[in-house]
Amino acid sequence: MPEKPNTENLSAEDIMTLQSGIAAFETKQFVRAHELLSALSGHPEAQYRLAIMAQNGLGMVVNEKNAAHWMRTAAEQGFDLAQHGLGFMYMEGECVEQNYSQAIHWFSLAAEQGLAGAQTTLGNLYEQGRGVEKDLDEAKRWYAKAGF
Repeated sequence: MPEKPNTENLSAEDIMTLQSGIAAFETKQFVRAHELLSALSGHPEAQYRLAIMAQNGLGMVVNEKNAAHWMRTAAEQGFDLAQHGLGFMYMEGECVEQNYSQAIHWFSLAAEQGLAGAQTTLGNLYEQGRGVEKDLDEAKRWYAKAGF
């Protein structure tokens, strides 16, 4: 079950709009999700989902520039899933120029918040020496944090 969105500083109407937008996204009603979430484009959970839709052409034409913009905006607000998503964009060179240093930075921020996927990815990067010096002890540390 998805976590309840952070609705601090939102009006009751905005909370309903955000929850409806997330529900539309989760049920693959992407045009409706885009309409609802665009109205709350200052909220990191809306920004993250707008980025996913733009990156994958869900309910719209693929727009890598918008995808990177929304993912970075949400990540800079400390949203762990967006930090993880931005890390993947940099690692894979999707929507942004490939940059392992930036990937490690964003994965680390998400991992420090306890996001198991980011911890696992960091473990893998350290194990393989991609973007960082190969360090099996550091890899084991991240894998352990992720529960492996």
